[in-house]
Amino acid sequence: MSGRVGDLSAKQEAALKQIKETMHDLLTPEHDDHFLLRFLRARSFDLKKTEQMLRNDFVWRKQIGADSILDDFIVPEVMQKYYPGGICGQDKDGSLIWIDPCGTIDMKGILQSMRKQDILKSKVHLLESMYRRFCLLTREQNRLVDQITIVFDMDHFGMKHLWKPGVDVYIELISMFEDHYPETLKSCFVINAPKIFPIAYNLIKPILSEDTQKKVHILGSNYKQTLLKYIDTDQLPVNWGGTQIDPDGNTYCASRICMGGVVPETLYCQDLSDLTGFTEASIGRGSTLQLDVDVPKPNCYIRWQFKTDGFDIGFGVFRKTGEGRQKAGEMDVVLPSDRVNSHLIPEDGSVTCKETGTYVLRFDNTYSWTRSKKIFYLMEVLEPDTEAPISKVASNNSLKVEAGVGDS
Repeated sequence: MSGRVGDLSAKQEAALKQIKETMHDLLTPEHDDHFLLRFLRARSFDLKKTEQMLRNDFVWRKQIGADSILDDFIVPEVMQKYYPGGICGQDKDGSLIWIDPCGTIDMKGILQSMRKQDILKSKVHLLESMYRRFCLLTREQNRLVDQITIVFDMDHFGMKHLWKPGVDVYIELISMFEDHYPETLKSCFVINAPKIFPIAYNLIKPILSEDTQKKVHILGSNYKQTLLKYIDTDQLPVNWGGTQIDPDGNTYCASRICMGGVVPETLYCQDLSDLTGFTEASIGRGSTLQLDVDVPKPNCYIRWQFKTDGFDIGFGVFRKTGEGRQKAGEMDVVLPSDRVNSHLIPEDGSVTCKETGTYVLRFDNTYSWTRSKKIFYLMEVLEPDTEAPISKVASNNSLKVEAGVGDS
């Protein structure tokens, strides 16, 4: 049995009923059988693993703001103009077709023009808009539309695309797709694969589920004939074997499919050249730096800027649950720790502190046992509904700075 609505074995039906009971504290009417079965299939109907996956997903959606991201997040210009890909139609089963000319991406330019977190949010924005489109097409066409067929065109893909910071972003994006949008991929066709494709694929293969790996098909030089077995010609641009063409004669349908390209340096974010008021600190190899910040009023927010010299660093925000130094796992998570490319682009952001207490801004270098990191930071605590700082944290005498080795 496929494990889809209307095609369930008795065991699968029982698992669906059980997960509804187990997750009743979080489920709403919009979490229908189709939704739950995606997660069940992704974990082979293992109830314990499915519950953990779902609960992790609910936490993640709240942290990244997925439920409201279409309304309150604007996709940066660089992503819109230079991150390749777009929807061109539907395959013969109704699944959306996403063409991804990944060989044209300038990931180094993109990462010097925007924060990694905004790349992740842009992709969440894209996926949420796809899911909204799924619902619309399902109603309009009176058939279930809930998957995508991806065509990865690797023409022009080379060693520059294996730049480690860029690969790390790809891995994080794929992990996000696997963990939070399971069973969305129907098929993935790879065309124009270069000689280095096995190297690139081996970098991401460990994070792909066995089921996802089975959906990846490497096509040869006759790929157009193969694609047309699954996609009608009027749903595919001329360049990939179909009949679609832009009004201006563009055979790639660039009006709908972003073709990437080199990001102009004029769009690069400005480096922090004026470090007046910033505090310099060194974080030893395998160590952390924790800045304890006192928040005296509810709904204050902490604002920060920082850059690192030459290498990335982990950064997260926590709230203490007790006295003295605490490990990350002992504190309440406000902003999950994540490695940021603050050596490429200065990091800035803020969090709202709904409760008073001691908050911890934590720089994490525990993953690096060979290299210490130098950072420059500026932090402020601001009162609710005002830009007036309660304290400039970088120079505040009440700021407590603690270093630790290998704590988590």
